[in-house]
Amino acid sequence: MSENLDQPAYLTQKWLAEIQSLTQQMTQFQRERDEAWESSQKWRQLYNTEAEQRRADTKIHQEAIASVKAEVQKFSGINAETGIDKTTVIQQQIAQFNSIEELQTQLLEVIQERDCLLQALKLEQENHNQTRKSLTTALGDAIDSLARSRAKSKDAAGA
Repeated sequence: MSENLDQPAYLTQKWLAEIQSLTQQMTQFQRERDEAWESSQKWRQLYNTEAEQRRADTKIHQEAIASVKAEVQKFSGINAETGIDKTTVIQQQIAQFNSIEELQTQLLEVIQERDCLLQALKLEQENHNQTRKSLTTALGDAIDSLARSRAKSKDAAGA
């Protein structure tokens, strides 16, 4: 008879232990979910900061490009509105030089400026590629982290 009285108490203890275990698991899963969310927020903030910096850099470079274009146009004396052939304008500029030395000096300056601009362009292209790779990696990591978090949450809900 005492066995019959102990049976419900045993089952009650067993169910209480199971409920406590599930509660602990749920708390752990919620903590992991919160940590994953915080991590994704940090990655999002890093991504946004990097993107903002790149936009600022782009704006600065666009302004520099516009400045260089204006300088080139001023230097070359070409007015797009007049429709004058560029070759004719260049030939007129060359004719203004009094000596070969002046022409060589001007040519050297133009070549140096061109090399500097090519180097700046190459550096900007490399920076752009590096930023694209970094942002893609960061975004992939954030997506993977979120996917793992969701998978854990689903496992916790299914258990």
